[in-house]
Amino acid sequence: MSIYNTIGQKYSKTRVPDIRIVNKLIDLLKLPKGSVIADIGAGTGGYSLALANQGFFVYAVEPSVVMRKQAVVHQHVEWFTGYAENLALPDNSVDGVVSILAIHHFSHLEKAFQEMHRVIRDGTIVLLTFDIRLAQKIWLYDYFPFLWEDALQFLPLNEQIDLIQSQTKRRVEAIPFLLSHDLSDLFAAAAWRRPELYLQPEVRAGISSFALANQNLVEQGVNVLAADLSRGEWNKKYDEIYKVKEVDIGYRFICATPDQ
Repeated sequence: MSIYNTIGQKYSKTRVPDIRIVNKLIDLLKLPKGSVIADIGAGTGGYSLALANQGFFVYAVEPSVVMRKQAVVHQHVEWFTGYAENLALPDNSVDGVVSILAIHHFSHLEKAFQEMHRVIRDGTIVLLTFDIRLAQKIWLYDYFPFLWEDALQFLPLNEQIDLIQSQTKRRVEAIPFLLSHDLSDLFAAAAWRRPELYLQPEVRAGISSFALANQNLVEQGVNVLAADLSRGEWNKKYDEIYKVKEVDIGYRFICATPDQ
């Protein structure tokens, strides 16, 4: 059973697609309008919907019924129940593949990348992923050190790239995604300049690393953060962050294109 059947109850309220991510996906895919895109690990379908609104046809693949029930119906989005490792799509059936902040939930990356390679024709595979080893160690990890420790369990970027290259026979490029201070998609580090958002249970529930963590550790961090914010201590320690508009916290687009 998908973990998001448990933790994804209100996911669509805080994980609102950010137009900058949408635009970057379209830029990297380099596909004409009307092309068919598979969105693997589509969640509530926010990015599927955004791509459909830009003129694409989208096959949204998601195992969690709780997540799929939150999707907005669109005539150009077709939903498929299933996992990345066993896509219910025919061979050579899509023009492009995207997967946004999902591959760390895949149970078998080799099989997932093999499946992406199987269903795509001669287009591009675009993933949004992250590697904490490439990140600036921002204030968030002072209050919630388990976020840093958990993220170290995920595959390093170079190993992700090697796997994609070996399983898809494509040329792979990693492109840094600097996080703006006003992202609408509130994934783990997205509120790096808005500490008060991490006090909201709804925001934390939309971030798997919070939702799946030891809740005693989460509450400890929340209580200390709340106290520091109320006393002005947070601002004293970290006010320099307000001078920064974007940061590199280890997020990367991986773009896998066919060798010509």
